[in-house]
Amino acid sequence: MSAALAAPAPTRLAAFGRWMQRHRRLILGLQWVTLFAYTFLVTAPAFLPLPDSQAHVWNNLTRFAQFVFWGLWWPFVLVSMMLMGRAWCGVLCPEGFVTEQVSRIGLGRPVPRWIKWGGWPFVAFLGTTIYGQLVSVYEYPKAALLVLGGSTVAAIAVGLVYGRGKRVWCRHLCPVNGVFGLLSRLAPVHFQTDRARWEGTDPALVIPVNCAPLVDIRRMQSSAGCHMCGRCAGHRDAVELAARTPGSEVARLTADDAQPWEVRLLVFGLIGTAIGAFQWSASPWFVQAKLAAAEWLIEHDSFALLGDDAPWWLLTHYPQASDVFTWLDGLTILAYIGVAALVIGGWICLWLRLAGVLSGRRGAHLQLAYALIPLGGIGVFLGLSALTVTLLAAEGVDIAQLGLIRALLLGTASLASLVLAGRMIARMALPLGRAAATLGAFAVAGAGAVLPWVTMYYLW
Repeated sequence: MSAALAAPAPTRLAAFGRWMQRHRRLILGLQWVTLFAYTFLVTAPAFLPLPDSQAHVWNNLTRFAQFVFWGLWWPFVLVSMMLMGRAWCGVLCPEGFVTEQVSRIGLGRPVPRWIKWGGWPFVAFLGTTIYGQLVSVYEYPKAALLVLGGSTVAAIAVGLVYGRGKRVWCRHLCPVNGVFGLLSRLAPVHFQTDRARWEGTDPALVIPVNCAPLVDIRRMQSSAGCHMCGRCAGHRDAVELAARTPGSEVARLTADDAQPWEVRLLVFGLIGTAIGAFQWSASPWFVQAKLAAAEWLIEHDSFALLGDDAPWWLLTHYPQASDVFTWLDGLTILAYIGVAALVIGGWICLWLRLAGVLSGRRGAHLQLAYALIPLGGIGVFLGLSALTVTLLAAEGVDIAQLGLIRALLLGTASLASLVLAGRMIARMALPLGRAAATLGAFAVAGAGAVLPWVTMYYLW
């Protein structure tokens, strides 16, 4: 190797990445522990009686599991994506771990074209999110077992058929893969590949690396698909864990880098559908629409939709908890989430299109959409953390200045999105007036992701 390609002294981050590579057994042990804990907490509560009013997090397994999964796990896994990339996926995720392990003994078939379809992350996220609302996945352990356990069973099935020691499920079919990929682009740390150093290494002297999530490490420019597992750290002295400016990957994106399905997932899924899913239970509009529909049905002697005979795995049905959905409830929930997704997503798309026209750049509307990732991530965190607040309140723990905290999070996310959009527009080298108009149109688009949360938390 030439002197020009001599490996520089590793930074502390790079040294930590290489430590991960050397201590794979420790990470594997941690993954086994997480898998067993996850399996127990998902499975056991489903076979216990529903907790009564005297149950608490510290004395009832169902309440404890509910708090762990929905009060801590999901909200802060999302935060971890924005801070540490997909380290959860590579170090702790039980589904990713188990699908990789079973694929070692599976059929090892090549991945078919239908699995590689780029729309699966969008479809899977929408399907899981909406179905979870219909069966009240946050409240009841049977629903959690069905949704979370069903996803894990599907991951195992895919691992048994496709790939050899790979995470085919994670790469193509996991319901949150696309969301995690979007959020990880904001992270201030990533595994960085030095292409010149890679090319300057004698292949005969290199031990191959098994990249389970099927990332082309040699050409890796984005952290969206990287699971941050550390296996490739130090490979060819060309791959290292490194720091970067938060959001810098998003700011560098060009129109050619934008992926339409990824943009749809962000605008209509992570923003539109998620807002509708978190908002319907608190919405007076939902109540008014359902009452109006019920009155119309009664006036026309049509009572079928007012029945509450749906099974629990289709619609929430827990008479012992006085919580039963009618068919009308289910249809109204579907309608509310669908309308919210279309209205919010449509508003954002309209103004992004205008921003693209004002910029005069082909595909600029898709490029600028990625600047909304901070608003999408913080929005879903606010929605999930609302359950955290509710669970803590039931235990007598009130969070001081909650309204202020939410306002600061929304304000910070809005500012971050504007800064990212501003950096993208600056790279377009537009005249000042055109650049200001483009940024203004983007700001109006971003308001579509902010105002629903303001309405929910401060007006209703």
